[in-house]
Amino acid sequence: MISYLRAPLLVLLLSSLPFAVPAADPAVERIHDSLRGLLRSLEKEDIRPSPVPGLYEVLVGARLYYVSADGRYLLSGRMIDLENGHDLTEAKVAQARRKMVEELGEENMIVFGPENARHTVTVFTDVDCGYCRKLHSQMEGYNRLGIRIRYLFYPRAGLDSDSARKAEAIWCADDRKKAMTLAKQGKPIPYRKCENPVAREYLLGNLVGVTGTPALVLENGELLPGYLPPARLKKILDEKFPAKPDS
Repeated sequence: MISYLRAPLLVLLLSSLPFAVPAADPAVERIHDSLRGLLRSLEKEDIRPSPVPGLYEVLVGARLYYVSADGRYLLSGRMIDLENGHDLTEAKVAQARRKMVEELGEENMIVFGPENARHTVTVFTDVDCGYCRKLHSQMEGYNRLGIRIRYLFYPRAGLDSDSARKAEAIWCADDRKKAMTLAKQGKPIPYRKCENPVAREYLLGNLVGVTGTPALVLENGELLPGYLPPARLKKILDEKFPAKPDS
């Protein structure tokens, strides 16, 4: 009879034990309540303690802010670890940026270069941007140096602009890569309407910190603003991502 009672008794005892369930951080609650009016989409999971006591990180897209534990003060800027010189803000932001770009999916990009290229760079581009056109005119040079270019559209004048309509026309063309090249040369592209990712990519650009074009997102999520010639870009990439000994 006693043996039959052991199992339920054990369950009862275990259920009464004080398991280490993490308690809600009151500072996170305060910060969330304080920012809720400004950032309606903010989740409590986006708020974490920073390396500095009394200061919390708030990640919004790929933008990182710091808020005091009482939810009163918000700081915008970079946090540098002076002991080792590391930019702690950029490390977090780059990680978030990389994740957001990859979640978009390569099927929503126009890609120039082989899959087995040494480096892959994602470029936010505007069809009418002068330096974007210069970058595209050197596409063969990038590819030859082992740099694969993945394009995302970022019409600087907004979604209700000629640049945005050209981007849509490129995406809806039978041969997107050919249409992109023609448009970058200033040649007209017949306008066609279809389901396209232009609006999503433009909004993504705003979220990850794009302020001008071309904007280059590296494999680790780091953002490099502006045009870089093929040889210069290769040097930067090789230094940041050195080849493995067996490659």
